Amino acid sequence: MRKIVAGKLHGIHVTEANLDYHGSITLDPDHCDQAGILPMEFVEIWNKNSGARISTYVILGERGSRCCILNGAAARTCQPGDQIIICNSVYVDQAELTALKPRVLTFDKDNRIVDRLTYSVERDAGGGYSFSILDEARTPLPVPALVGRS
Repeated sequence: MRKIVAGKLHGIHVTEANLDYHGSITLDPDHCDQAGILPMEFVEIWNKNSGARISTYVILGERGSRCCILNGAAARTCQPGDQIIICNSVYVDQAELTALKPRVLTFDKDNRIVDRLTYSVERDAGGGYSFSILDEARTPLPVPALVGRS
């Protein structure tokens, strides 16, 4: 079994840091639904501003609020306005890797969804793996490591 990205909220902004609450991250259920993140699921959080990396669990806030609230000890790692990445994962057998299509949402400064992307891994003709990022129309987007190469 391999631990694989299942969904991601990329570049969402912290709306509040609540040190006195007893832990977790509070997220808008609309965002969670679209990325496939479940309540009480453990997620990894990476702060793009500070580089801090933490793990905590998800609780659902008010639907439509676009909230992203770090609670308890997590509030010490992220402050309002910080841009973060929230990622959940699943364990899959390597043979199932190509069936998994992680959903990735990107955000503007007001936590409105800008892009809905999908990660895709396929087997290539040589039996190896290929990776692509697809937009909503299933059009492949440039992969950073490949940009500028010919």
